[in-house]
Amino acid sequence: MKTIKLDNEGFLKVNFRLNSKDISVLVKPNESLLDVIRRLGYKGAKRGCDTGDCGSCAVILGGKAILSCIIPAFLADGEDILTIEGLGNVLNPHPIQEAFAESGAVQCGYCIPGIIMSTKFLLDRIPDPDEKDIKHHLDGNLCRCTGYVKQIEAVKMAASRLKNNKKNKE
Repeated sequence: MKTIKLDNEGFLKVNFRLNSKDISVLVKPNESLLDVIRRLGYKGAKRGCDTGDCGSCAVILGGKAILSCIIPAFLADGEDILTIEGLGNVLNPHPIQEAFAESGAVQCGYCIPGIIMSTKFLLDRIPDPDEKDIKHHLDGNLCRCTGYVKQIEAVKMAASRLKNNKKNKE
């Protein structure tokens, strides 16, 4: 178990890698990882509920998709964190991002970063998921704009593209 030491002002020093960048930051003991990530300028993870119910704040921490609104920031000490900004961007999108855009799975966009990060976690674990796997891994992500059909199609499209990219590299 990690020893937690507060400084004289009641802050903790936390070190982690965020989107491949080394970060050292002071956090309050009760500050969420979402709050810290957004304070650092990464606005892709959204604040939807603050209770872990909507999935809009999903990021990958230590290789696992987590809800950053309910995780204390100090638990990220020594970990790798990936947010939507670290996955890809407009000029160099990740195949998952491309698949979501091309399949029409993006509407208002508020929930999409969390859904894409959940998809990344899924496809890292199960490269060729069936519809049951997809529904299970997207279950914690709420979207008010879609019926999820296009999002499921996007995950299937992304899985196929990633598989083809892997074959082409071999």
